[in-house]
Amino acid sequence: MSVELLRMTDGEDATFEDLAMPLFASLYRYARSLADDPAEAEDLVQETYLKGLRGFGSFALGTNFRAWMFRILRNTFLTSRSGLRAVPPLSLDDESVEVHVIDPVTPEAILMQRLNRDSLRRAIDRLPLAFREVLLLCDVENMSYKEIAETLSIPIGTVTSRLIRARQKVRDLIVSEGS
Repeated sequence: MSVELLRMTDGEDATFEDLAMPLFASLYRYARSLADDPAEAEDLVQETYLKGLRGFGSFALGTNFRAWMFRILRNTFLTSRSGLRAVPPLSLDDESVEVHVIDPVTPEAILMQRLNRDSLRRAIDRLPLAFREVLLLCDVENMSYKEIAETLSIPIGTVTSRLIRARQKVRDLIVSEGS
């Protein structure tokens, strides 16, 4: 099997392994957040690496490799679900989320004062997939809004609104669990 190389902008060559292996832990965390089963998450990551290696020759130099790999993982997850091909669009109108311009109670403050890490994890796990994946990619994987938009194939404005709503829902779930 031949190993394909990419000529980087600095003149260095990079193999798939050079670019992909540093992403392993992040991809596994993301797969774990999508799939409730650790074995399924491992399978997703393995399939992602296989698909990434097969498609490495078509990877466009100058684009975001990290976002490309996360998109492969997400698409693999979505197609692994019977009948599930994409996350259905969420209407901003059918959510009963109250928007506060200034809210002195932050999720961090509530978490530090009354709750532990497990309650935060339970709240995140209860989010709909569309909100959970944006929140985790931003706050756990430290992806920029642009990287998240590329990974999920959605506009940056949608990333922003989903992130705001996800944080509000987590806040509400933590408050309701604590009372």
